[in-house]
Amino acid sequence: MGEPILATSGVTKRFDGLVAVDDITYEVAEGETAGIIGPNGAGKSTFFNLLTGYFKPSQGQVYFRGRDVTVLPSYQRVMLGIARTFQLVSVFDSMTVMENMMLARVRQGPDYDSKLRFFFKNVHYKGLERECGEALETLGIAGKADTLTADMGYGEKRELEIAIALSLNPKILLLDEPFAGLSLVDIAHISEVIKKIKGKFTIVIIEHKISKLMDLVESLCVINEGALVCNGNPQEVICDAKVKACYWGKEDMVCY
Repeated sequence: MGEPILATSGVTKRFDGLVAVDDITYEVAEGETAGIIGPNGAGKSTFFNLLTGYFKPSQGQVYFRGRDVTVLPSYQRVMLGIARTFQLVSVFDSMTVMENMMLARVRQGPDYDSKLRFFFKNVHYKGLERECGEALETLGIAGKADTLTADMGYGEKRELEIAIALSLNPKILLLDEPFAGLSLVDIAHISEVIKKIKGKFTIVIIEHKISKLMDLVESLCVINEGALVCNGNPQEVICDAKVKACYWGKEDMVCY
């Protein structure tokens, strides 16, 4: 693997005395597909929010390609190449699939100045339309470009959200529980999409259940009670005694 593309040094996040993320030092190599797992409420999404700029750490630093981005807001991190999805699907039901895609692209573009300009000018940019269409094609939903998002199933909305993130041409893509709330069919489809895009850029995936990540990631990090418990080769991580304690009685994994 290459040099670290995203890293933290001792990041901590406190909420009124509650330590949600506790002194985590972590890095993901450029081109790597990495997983972050942990029980519900372990602090995984809070850690993602620190990586992507939605929260500022109470202490510690966040680095992107060696640059300290700790105080950089989320939209500026997107422009650097850090794109993410959310645990709960976040799209506009009142808009079509393509309108959702175009709004996200124009809003994060360097020439954005107002929503008014988006609706009357930028939406006609053919280059953006083509790139958005390519992202939809990757997710297998290009045929739904003109569909009102409100008429889509939850799994399709999840696919749209990932397509939006891909259309931003990220250097690193962070997926926050992409399988949450999906049927087994939708989970299988999203897994195939992740396999398809692996290697094109760095991917970090948060997930609760270990089994959904084992054939997708090259490294696995475990967070429990806000702290980093274990990080390394996925098979070695799941056999670690501390990790077994985190998941005891919740999910059976076979160690070899």
